[in-house]
Amino acid sequence: MSASPGHGGAFRARGVALILVMWVIALIGVLLGSFALMARTENLESRHMFDTTSARYDAIAGVELALAQLRNPDPMQRWVADGRPYEFPYEGATVKVEITNESGKIDLNVVDSATLMALFQSIGLDLGAAEALSDAIQDWRDADQQVRPHGAEAPQYAAAGLDYGPTNLPFQTVAEVQQVLGMNYEIYKKIEPAITVYSGTRTPNAAFAPYEALMAIPGMTQPLAQQIIAARQATPPGTTGAIEGLTLPGGVPIMASGGGLTYSIKSKATLPNGVSITFDATIRAGGVSTSGRPYTVLRWRDGEAS
Repeated sequence: MSASPGHGGAFRARGVALILVMWVIALIGVLLGSFALMARTENLESRHMFDTTSARYDAIAGVELALAQLRNPDPMQRWVADGRPYEFPYEGATVKVEITNESGKIDLNVVDSATLMALFQSIGLDLGAAEALSDAIQDWRDADQQVRPHGAEAPQYAAAGLDYGPTNLPFQTVAEVQQVLGMNYEIYKKIEPAITVYSGTRTPNAAFAPYEALMAIPGMTQPLAQQIIAARQATPPGTTGAIEGLTLPGGVPIMASGGGLTYSIKSKATLPNGVSITFDATIRAGGVSTSGRPYTVLRWRDGEAS
């Protein structure tokens, strides 16, 4: 006996309903998967934000500790600003601090041609390029409009298609040197560790100079610069006078003393999961700033996360 037409319609209705239910279940599954993915993504973003914030404050703590240790009344415990690393645990993180006295760097506002040319040649520039950059830097900072033999004043900047010229004023920041005609970012990154606008000295103080600044001292060689840094950082805190057996080219002894009150402080905090933040600051100690602190922040660069 064949099925009645009414029964066939019922079967078809049940089939359509089953398909609809399956589509609804699939849709719900997709929605649940999307919500789960969104929740996981937001959780990861929140965790990353928490970790970077924690590392940020740990790195700031490193800067504050460095400033405190530079003022330590015990010379045998006082931190030395010659670039040697100091590492310590803090709130579960590992903080590494390096301090460099700015007197160990090359001041763009007073450095002479010989030191500038030695600096540029030490990073691989030929004599002509070194002369051009040396003269252009001096033309940028001097008060006159006279062009040095290999330098550049306003007409040369205009001829190069630039809509600015030299300020004919002292450099206000280290980064300003990037605007000098002939300078590019590749060169700047190589010389940045060696230069400053805060020391006021013509030549770097070898007791604190980073490797890049040591290489700008006439007659310096790579092995000697490395030897100076190794011997200097092995010298105990509180040492004064000449560092035994350590001299500059020409036999001038290196004195483990002197230096000013302006420091570059690099503080890197690394969490156990590998998240890290680096702060790089230039700070002048002494006196009382407008914030009431016993130091003044001259430059502050943060946000270098990894």
